[in-house]
Formats: sequence, structure tokens, C-alpha cells
Amino acid sequence: RYCQVNVPDELLRDLLPGPVTLVLKRSEELNKDLNPFTSLVGVRVPNHPFVREVARACSGPLALTSANISCQASTLTVSEFQDLWPQLSLIIDGGPIGDIQSPECRLGSTVVDLSVSGKFTIIRPGCALTSTVEILRQKYGLVPGSS
Repeated sequence: RYCQVNVPDELLRDLLPGPVTLVLKRSEELNKDLNPFTSLVGVRVPNHPFVREVARACSGPLALTSANISCQASTLTVSEFQDLWPQLSLIIDGGPIGDIQSPECRLGSTVVDLSVSGKFTIIRPGCALTSTVEILRQKYGLVPGSS
């Protein structure tokens, strides 16, 4: 409802929930103050029970950001972003969100632009690049777009 989905539902089910952010054309229904200077919006459904329960409890979309300063490694525990705590209104500790020993878990989600029919563009490689590209190319026949 908040974006224009131009891919098969099965593709959405293959990538979501999980460590992938899909970039799609925004719909008129999305609040114009969210990403006001672009016609696109990122959609993510994490595979984390707590976050999904919070999303189910809300009546509209959630605008979230990672708990780290842009371009820094993703944090996996609340203690890792302790320097940001004074700037936050609420912190909920749902436990680690990945294997804290795994460098791949710190890459963040793979961000893929699917706004152009039949094509995909990787915006950020992230932690699920190989499997995402395999699904898009081999299963759905999408071709890489220009960066």
C-alpha cells in the first residue's frame, strides 16, 4: 500500500523476511515527509520476532534507521551503540541480532532497487548479496540495471 510493487509476490516471499531491503517506487499514500526528495522508498521486513511483533502492532509503516552512525559497521547489541544513548528516547534490548563474531552480520542488509520492471540494481552489497542476486537472476530472470 505504501509502495508500487512490480514484482511477483513469490519474489517478495523469497527475499522477505530477511536481511534484504527492497527499493520500490513510493505510492501516494506514503507520508510525503518520508524520503521527500526521491520517488523511491526502501522496504524491509527483518527476520527478528520482536521487530516483526512491533510492526504488527502498528497501524502504519515504521521509519527506522540502524543504530550506528552512517558508514560505520552495523551494531549487533545495544551496548555497541552506547555513545548514541543520550540522543535516544527509548532503547529496547531484544538480544543480539546476529552472530557477533561474524563479520558478515555487520554488513547490514543487502539493498536492491527493484523499481524498474525486469531489472535490479544493487545499492549496497550487504550480507545477503550472493543469495539475493542468485534469486533475482536465476529464478526470476531479472537483469542487472545501471548503477
